[in-house]
Amino acid sequence: MSSKQGNFALKPYLDCIRETLHASLCLTNFASQIVERHNKPEIEVGTSTELTLNPVVIHRSEYEAVMIEAAVNSVRMSIKVKQLDEMDEILARKFTRFLMLRADNFIVLRRKPMPGYDISFLLTNFNLEAMWKHKLIDFVIQFMEEIDSEISAMKITVNERARTVGYQFLKEFTT
Repeated sequence: MSSKQGNFALKPYLDCIRETLHASLCLTNFASQIVERHNKPEIEVGTSTELTLNPVVIHRSEYEAVMIEAAVNSVRMSIKVKQLDEMDEILARKFTRFLMLRADNFIVLRRKPMPGYDISFLLTNFNLEAMWKHKLIDFVIQFMEEIDSEISAMKITVNERARTVGYQFLKEFTT
């Protein structure tokens, strides 16, 4: 399957996520109602339920989902990466851990994902003031496209290495 066919299969799923993110990213600067002169992401703090919206969960399959939680000044997006077998689980866990350890370089990446998800992003009103909204959405969508292909490429590489090692090991018994 070529990458264009893979993108074509993902297109309705990614379009739905893109439109939901676009609607959710209508954020405003909103100070804390409890502590004076504080401006924390309400979706993270969770002190005022009237400032948060209901989470939207978009499923592509039982193995792949996105949860978008919006508040008045922040949006948290959690991604569950497709993991069909144990090898996918190991590679996804190692790859997402590698990225989360470098969360400071990504600005919008959270260090710890939400329970039941593999990786999470936190988009605040300050991110939208510093970056263009459509570019931020494009980054998240491209990240989702690339993470599946990266994990698939790593799985192919691991299988090739295992095949080579097995061949070299068994070659000793035939000579």
